[in-house]
Amino acid sequence: MSNTKKLIAVVGATGHQGGAVVRALRASGQFKVRALTRNPAKYPQLADAQLANEVVLADLNRPETLKAAFAGAHGVFLVTNFQEAGTDERKQALAAVHAAKDAGVQHFIWSTLPNVETISRGKLDVPHFTGKAKIDRIVTEAGFAHHTFVIAPFFYQNLVGVLAPQKQADESMGWAIPLDPDKRVIHMGDITELGPIVVGAFAQPELAGHGEHLPLVGDFLSFNEVIGTLNQQGHKFSFTQVPPELFAGWFPGAKEITEMLAYFEAHTYLGADSRDAIALATRVAGRQPTKFATWARENFAIPAPA
Repeated sequence: MSNTKKLIAVVGATGHQGGAVVRALRASGQFKVRALTRNPAKYPQLADAQLANEVVLADLNRPETLKAAFAGAHGVFLVTNFQEAGTDERKQALAAVHAAKDAGVQHFIWSTLPNVETISRGKLDVPHFTGKAKIDRIVTEAGFAHHTFVIAPFFYQNLVGVLAPQKQADESMGWAIPLDPDKRVIHMGDITELGPIVVGAFAQPELAGHGEHLPLVGDFLSFNEVIGTLNQQGHKFSFTQVPPELFAGWFPGAKEITEMLAYFEAHTYLGADSRDAIALATRVAGRQPTKFATWARENFAIPAPA
């Protein structure tokens, strides 16, 4: 029976998104899983833990590796990492799309983001959003039998990672960022739950295989609501709204974050009324994404009493 299962090739299988997709595909039992990574020997646990049927070399910067990576695959999930130095996401995506098309892939799923340039009419510049959005057209025009776009949210995990609370001037722990904390603008979610949306799309191409955009959204909050939730759970976090021009010079990359937060304020994370798309994503996944309060209770350590 297992030999009749369709094979899905997952690019970036060791990252946040690709890893979530690998785990969800394996858990579903509906597909065979080929985990793709630039260094298969470094990640034997993918096969040892029976997360993947195969672990295969694939390097988006070396298109010649993609022919074997996609050979025999029914579906491909693609995500690119803008944070890697020197990454040309458009070039990488073009290589993957062409290789997948040549390999006869039937269903291509691309992890994208909103087009800030279009939504803001050129007023705001958030390259790591817009760069991904511009690849949508490449995927659409490739002519796959089925194609789907998934949209990752603001990760809950950011709040214990790259945007974890820091010690402030008044000795409190909290955040100092250029964002109106009262505006409900942040579409958030547990990135590990992207997997069920991708699996659902592969399993139901008639429902979500015609260019649908499927955002993962567990909650839609203001920053004050984020902090209020955390403080109700026993924390004592603070918030300071700082001027954008000040924040933009604090560290490398701060200017783009400033633009991104300005985009959130003006248009929200998803950039438009996305209730129908969110509802479809939930239907495709067959489950409600986890709310922030539930996730935070399990992932933010409560400080011990002084």
